[in-house]
Parts: sequence; structure tokens; C-alpha cells
Amino acid sequence: MDRLARRLVLVAAIFSFTLLVGTAGFILVEQYPPFDAFYMTLITMTTVGYAELTKLSQAGRIFNSFLILLSVVTMLLAGGAVTQTIVEFELGEFYGKRRIKRMIEKLDNHYIVCGFGRVGRSACSELQRAGAAFLVVDSNPGKVERAMRSGYIAVAADSTHDATLREVGVARAKGLIAALSTDADNLFLILSAKTLNAGLHLAARVAEEEAEEKLRRAGADTVFAPYTIAGHRLAQSLLQPHVARFLDFTTGAGVGLNVSIEQVMVGAKSPFAGKSLRDMQIRRDLGVIVLAIRKADGHMVFNPPAEAEVTAGDHLIVMGGADDLRGLEKVLSRGV
Repeated sequence: MDRLARRLVLVAAIFSFTLLVGTAGFILVEQYPPFDAFYMTLITMTTVGYAELTKLSQAGRIFNSFLILLSVVTMLLAGGAVTQTIVEFELGEFYGKRRIKRMIEKLDNHYIVCGFGRVGRSACSELQRAGAAFLVVDSNPGKVERAMRSGYIAVAADSTHDATLREVGVARAKGLIAALSTDADNLFLILSAKTLNAGLHLAARVAEEEAEEKLRRAGADTVFAPYTIAGHRLAQSLLQPHVARFLDFTTGAGVGLNVSIEQVMVGAKSPFAGKSLRDMQIRRDLGVIVLAIRKADGHMVFNPPAEAEVTAGDHLIVMGGADDLRGLEKVLSRGV
């Protein structure tokens, strides 16, 4: 759009310059009144074929000949600039869509963020920070353009339509975030996505508390109420400021402490499979703290004892530095 605006300004400037030169010339050479000079210049530039207002003198005809040549050049430049802009826009849109389609076809085990409002933007930032593959779907072209300027793969379409979900690879996706503007849209989206991919992990935002249970019944694995969560954190920041600050550090919302909380799956061929936490010595060797164990059957063990055994398929909820967590993931994820 910036290039289009610059070209339109340039065309307007050239047209105005020619019009000004012609008007001034007829005033000086033929002593036309200003409006007559402007009118004579305009009909000359547009080549409408009207007769001269008054018979031109020899000097007037020489000047008008110069004006005709200048007008032809001006109109050719203007027409060429507009045509070039239209062609570039159409070709750019065509090839841009093809390029995005190819990029989407290469995605696998990715995440789909539906809605690029405040919640969707925050989700994308976190996914990008984690290095996850994802794309954005929004029906608002302005929001899609903003997402693309941020470096994300984005599609302008209605995510509640099955055809759209198929185009963005919902069958190959790992998870979907429903962050549309209304609970009704999110509910419809969850139903559609779950139908197309029963194994898809679904997370949704909800504005009204009464819609939370409906979204869960529709198939949402996780439902968040941004306003409720924000109110809770605000109160917590006053009642327990140190706890709130610590949570900010561990979730990446704060600065100053290079730690985060991650989940790591224990692979079937991991050397830690079948061992206890004491035998693993994760904290001593890697500097990582095990906060909880999500067993393969879904049972959560918080603050597990040293005797707790880790088996293949379990997820460890761990906290530590970024490098330490990556080192632990390499060891635990073998055979996943």
C-alpha cells in the first residue's frame, strides 16, 4: 500500500504541475483570465477536442504545441503508473497466495491460531518464542497484513468454515487456538475442528462464564477466560506480589530471571525410562527442578518424591534455564 500511495502522489504531482504550467502559460502568453486559462489547459490535456476559447496567436500556438506534448507525456506516465500498479498488485496477490499455500502444505504437526486480536497476538508471540510451527487465520485483511508484517504465515479467511480449516491443514495440525471475537464463533469453530480432526488439541478463549462449559462439551481441551484470569492476577499482584513476580519470571512475562517452566515427554528409548527421580539426578546434573509428573494415564503427581518412578509416556513438568531444559529434552525425548 505504501508503494501504491507513493505512485498516486507522484501521478497527482505530475498532473498538477502540467496543469499549473498550462494555466500560467495561457495567462502570460494570451492574457486569458485565470479560469479561462485553467479551462483551456484542461481540455488540452484531456484531448477532448473542444475548440479554442479565442483564436490563439502565433506565440500562443507555439506554447500550446509544447503543452500538448507535455500533456501526452503526462497522461502516458499516469496511465502507465496506474496500470503497472494494478498488474503488480494482482500478480503479487496471486503469487503471494500460491507461496503461502506451498508453505502451509509443508507444515505438519503445527498449530493454528484463529483470530489475531489481542489474545491471538499474545498466543502467537508465545508460540514464536517456543519455536513452534504455526499459522494465523483471520477474516480481517488488516489483521492478516499485521500478522504477515510480524513474520507469521497468515491467511485471510473465515476459520469457522470447514473448507478454510482443510486449507490450513487441520488434519495434520497438532493443536488449534480459538481466539475469535465471540463465544458463538469459537463454539462453532471448535465443533468444526473436532469433526475434521478428532485428535486435535483445542484451546479456546471465552468471554462469558456461562459459555465455558459449552465449549468444553463441544470438545475444547482448555478454556481460558482472559478477563477472569487478568482480574485474578491483578489481585494476586497486590496480595502476593512476590508470588506474582515469580510467576511472571517463569512464564516469560518478566525480566531478570532466565528460567521457564516446560513439559518434556519421556521417550520409550530414553535412558531415564523406568528410573526414579533419585536415580536420574536431574537437578544435580542438569540444574533442572521437577515440579510435577503427568503420568501416561493422565494422573498428575505434584512435587513428586525422590522415589517416584518415571516411565515411558510420562510428561515431566520442569523448571530451569533454557539451555538446561533443552539438554534434558534431548535425553528424555529419545524414541518419542
